[in-house]
Amino acid sequence: MTSLFEPTVLAGLTLQNRIVMAPLTRSRADAMGVPKPFVRDYYAQRASAGLIISEGTQTSFAGQGYCRTPGIHTPDQVTAWKHITDAVHARGAKMFSQFMHCGRIAHPLNRQIPDAPVAPSAVKPAGQMWTDQQQLQDYPTPRAFETAELPALIDEFVTAARNAIAAGFDGVELHAANGYLLNQFLASNTNLRTDGYGTSLDGRIRFVVEVVEAVASAIGAARTAIRVSPGHMFNDIIDANPLETHRALLDALPTAHMAYVHVMLPDAFSPQLNNAGDPQAVLPTLRPHVKGALLAAGNLTAASATAMLDSGLIQLAVFGRPFIGNPDLIERLKKGLPLAAPRQDLFYTADAEGYSDYPALTP
Repeated sequence: MTSLFEPTVLAGLTLQNRIVMAPLTRSRADAMGVPKPFVRDYYAQRASAGLIISEGTQTSFAGQGYCRTPGIHTPDQVTAWKHITDAVHARGAKMFSQFMHCGRIAHPLNRQIPDAPVAPSAVKPAGQMWTDQQQLQDYPTPRAFETAELPALIDEFVTAARNAIAAGFDGVELHAANGYLLNQFLASNTNLRTDGYGTSLDGRIRFVVEVVEAVASAIGAARTAIRVSPGHMFNDIIDANPLETHRALLDALPTAHMAYVHVMLPDAFSPQLNNAGDPQAVLPTLRPHVKGALLAAGNLTAASATAMLDSGLIQLAVFGRPFIGNPDLIERLKKGLPLAAPRQDLFYTADAEGYSDYPALTP
């Protein structure tokens, strides 16, 4: 039996165990996207994980969607993240920065620029977004990227990747899941383009492939990872054939040389948000198309994660919300101790309460 708690090696990095802290948006940055000082405490408290993936971090002000999310595109942001990665490394964990360009899942009130959100196509998402100024607001209709703008957008990801390495991150994870920009290029209901970045399946995967290749060229494939969520309809993503799309994407990526592929299972938030069929079939379907390490997230338990490890489906197990209320999650899982419930009303507030003040269990 493969133990969750034994050390392992991922893309040349020695991890103290096989448990990964998932990227979790918590909205604790200032108005300029700089993580607040207590963010360092939050991540350091949870650094008994083998790997921590940061919350979604925008690559520019134009990439921001939600209020108070951090960036990785200004000197002050890079400096703040360096303090965080130093604290995480001091506790033994490795840390990747997740790049989250929100695309159409955005509102101008949440950003430092007044421009309308940009996306592959001018398709308005259903639903509303929270803004600190005017509470819930309808999503605006995004502007579609011009073809001529896409090289600069790719360069934005490359610059952010170099910034992340300068900030002490061990690598970067490109967020091509959960309905954000890269996922919008992949999905048939959000990519209606008629140029070479749409029209066909090859066209829809093209931009994501080019971003991955450019980032890998800049910082190394072994420091480049991707997150996908085939069949997960969060943020109004409804792809006509999500497994076909993601098989094609993975076949086009240099997964044998990348750090990992991170798969979020389609029923992770709710069974009603799954259009991939049997969620238990997703990993076996995708596994042959991933030539390197595969990570899985989605309501895992110690038992289910161990079974996936033993089967060879995954190399690391990703836990999300349990880390919020349990900074000592590794120890609790190892000893079979009860887990504290997080305060959901404080998930996205602005201060340390409900964030870095959860206690560890005392022996």
